[in-house]
Amino acid sequence: MVELKNMRNIGISAHIDSGKTTLTERILYYCNKIHAIHDVHGKDGVGATMDFMDLEKERGITIQSAATNVRWEDDEINIIDTPGHVDFTIEVERALRVLDGAILVLDSVAGVQSQSITVDRQMKRYHVPRLAFVNKCDRAGANPYRVKQHLIEKLGLNAVLMQIPIGLEDKLAGVVDLVEMKAYYFDAGADGIHKRVAEIPAELLDEAKQKRDEMLDGVSLCDDDLMEAMLEEKVTTEVIKKAVRKATIALKLCPVFMGSAYKDKGIEPLMDAVVDYLPDPTQVTNKALDLDNNEKEVILQSNEEMPSVALAFKLEDGQYGQLTYIRVYQGRIKKGDELYNTRSRKKFRVGRLVKMHADKMEDLNDAGCGEIAALFGIDCASGDTFCDPKLNYSMTSMYVPDPVIELAIEPVDKKSSDNMGKALNRFLKEDPTFHSYVDPESGQTIIAGMGELHLDVYIERMKREYNAIVTTGQPEVAYREAITQRAEFNYTHKKQTGGSGQYARVAGYMEPIPDPAEGEERKDYEFVDEIKGGAIPNEFIPSCDKGFQAAIKKGAQIGFPVMGVRCVINDGAWHPVDSSDIAFQTAAIGAFREGFAKAKPCIMEPIMKVEMTAPTEFQGNMFAAINQRRGVIISSTEDHNMSTVDAEVPLAEMFGFSTVLRSLTQGKGEFTMELAKYGRVPQSVAEDLKAKYIEQRKAEHKEK
Repeated sequence: MVELKNMRNIGISAHIDSGKTTLTERILYYCNKIHAIHDVHGKDGVGATMDFMDLEKERGITIQSAATNVRWEDDEINIIDTPGHVDFTIEVERALRVLDGAILVLDSVAGVQSQSITVDRQMKRYHVPRLAFVNKCDRAGANPYRVKQHLIEKLGLNAVLMQIPIGLEDKLAGVVDLVEMKAYYFDAGADGIHKRVAEIPAELLDEAKQKRDEMLDGVSLCDDDLMEAMLEEKVTTEVIKKAVRKATIALKLCPVFMGSAYKDKGIEPLMDAVVDYLPDPTQVTNKALDLDNNEKEVILQSNEEMPSVALAFKLEDGQYGQLTYIRVYQGRIKKGDELYNTRSRKKFRVGRLVKMHADKMEDLNDAGCGEIAALFGIDCASGDTFCDPKLNYSMTSMYVPDPVIELAIEPVDKKSSDNMGKALNRFLKEDPTFHSYVDPESGQTIIAGMGELHLDVYIERMKREYNAIVTTGQPEVAYREAITQRAEFNYTHKKQTGGSGQYARVAGYMEPIPDPAEGEERKDYEFVDEIKGGAIPNEFIPSCDKGFQAAIKKGAQIGFPVMGVRCVINDGAWHPVDSSDIAFQTAAIGAFREGFAKAKPCIMEPIMKVEMTAPTEFQGNMFAAINQRRGVIISSTEDHNMSTVDAEVPLAEMFGFSTVLRSLTQGKGEFTMELAKYGRVPQSVAEDLKAKYIEQRKAEHKEK
C-alpha cells in the first residue's frame, strides 16, 4: 500500500494540439506502464493509449478524459489526460474538480493560446496548483522565454523558469536544471532514450548562473526561509525544493519546465518535478457540506480510519454496464461495503471496484484516501456524493457551462427512432453540457451542446454505438404573430342539419395589449366580457373565451401562435334550440379570424440578448459580426485586456454563430445568449416567411 505522502493526483491540460496525449504516452512509457510508444494520429494503426475511442484515433484528438495510474520510483501517480477543444470543456472541468495538481502544457511557438486561458481559469476556480511544461521545443521558432512572459502577462501567474534549454529547434539536446546546476542530455540507446547527467557546457554557464539568480529571486519573494538562506549564503538544493513546493501548493508560484514530448526530451525531470513540487492528498483542503447540520462546511480528513466520503465525477457506459469514476476523499472503500448516495438518498453495496488504465481495468479489493477508482452498476448521476451511511455529506458540484449551440435531429426510420432515444438517455446522463428536448411548437427533437464539434461527435456516436442514423437541420425559430391596431368583428355561425342546427353570433373588437411596465409580466392574451342585457347567455361566455384561446394557437399568416391580443365581446345573438357550447366556440374562432385580418397583423421574432467576451484586439471583429446579423450593440466594456460586448440580435441570425465567433477571435471568444424580447420582423423577411408557409400548406394539402 502506498503512503499518502507518496501519492499524486495530476491532470494534463492544455490548448488543442499542444501535446497532452503525446506527453501522457511518454510518461506511461518511462514509468514502464507500456512497452512501446504509439503516435497520437495513429499512423502505425495503433494510436495513443489514452485515446482509445475509435473516433479519437480517427480524428487524432482527445474527446473523453481518460484516467491511468503509474509508479515513478517510490511514488504512485494517478493521471487524467483531458481534451483541449473548448467543446469538451466539461471533461476538463470534472477532472480538475477531483485532482490535486496539474501540468499545464504549452506550445513553445504559440505560447498561451485561447484554451490555455480557459484551462487556467478552471484551475483557479478549483485552486489547483500547476507546473507549466513548455513542449515542442524542437519546433522551428521555439522560444520558451517568450512563453514564460506570456504566462506572466496573459495568465497573471508568477512563472519562474526551473530549467533552460541546451540548444533549441532542431539542435535541442537537453536542459540545464537550475536547482541542481547540472545539464541533462537525452541520448538514444538501444532500448529508448535515457537521461544522462553532465556538467553545464561552458558556453551556457554564465546564462545558467544569471537565470538561477532570477529563479531564486522569484521563489524567495514567496518564501521567507529561502530569503534568509540567501542572505546567509546557505542556499542548498533541499532549501530551494522545499520553498518551490510550498509556494507552488499555495498557488503563489508556477514553476516552468521544458522539453519535447515527441522527441522524448525533458520527460524524466518533469516527473521528478511532479513528485517534488505538486501536493499529496494530505496537503489539499477538501470541504463537504453537512446536510444534517444546515449545510455547515466540514473539512474532510485524508484519514483511512474515518467514515468514507467519495465523489462520483464522471459516468461512462461501458460494455459491462455503467462505470462510475470516483475520487475517495476520506476513509477507505472496500468491496462489499454499504454506501449512501446523499442526493438520491439510496443505499447501495459496492460490487466490483476497479482501477482504470485508459479502457483497461484492474480489479481492486479496496480504494483508500486520495485514490481514483471506478465502480460498476451503480445508479447515480455525475456529481453525486457517496458516504458511509453514518454521514450525510454533500460535496460541492462542479461548474457546468450553458450550451451555446442547438441542432434539430430527426431519425430516418422507426428503428433509428428507438435507438436514438436510448442514445440520448445515455449521453444526457454522461455529459452535463449536452442537453436534449422536444420543441413543443415544432415537435422537433433539439440537441444542444458546447459547439459544432461536440454535437458532431454525439451524432457520430449515435450512428456507431447505437445504429441510430439521424438527419440534422437548423432548429425552427419560434416566431409569433401579433396585431398592430384595433379591429372590430361581428361573426354569425349558422349551420342547419337534420334535427337541431347550430347558431351563434359573436360581436366586439380586438386590440393589442400595451407593453408591460418594467417588472411586470407580458400577457399574451386577455378576454373581456362587456355583454349587456343577455345578448349572449352567461353559460356561453366561457365558450367564447375557449374559442378565442383555440384561435390564438395558430395565426393566419405563418401558422405560429398570436401574442399580445385582447379580445372584447360586447354583443351577440343566440337561439333557444340551436345555440350550444360548440356553436359559440366555433363563432368565436370565426370572429377572431375576421378581426385579425383587419387588425394589420405582423410577424414577431425572438430577439436574443447576446454577451460576447474576447481579447480587446478582436473588438472590431465582434462589432462587425453583430452588424452583419441585424444586431444592435447595446454596450461595450473593457476590463484589463478583455472586451465585453452586449448586443441584441435576432435568434434567426444566430445559428452557427459559435463557429463564426471562434474563427473571428482565433478561438479566444466566448458568448452567452438568452431571450430578451420579441421584435418585429423586417418586411422582406416577413414576405419570405409567408411564401414558405403557403408552399408548406400546399404540400400538406397534396399529401392528404
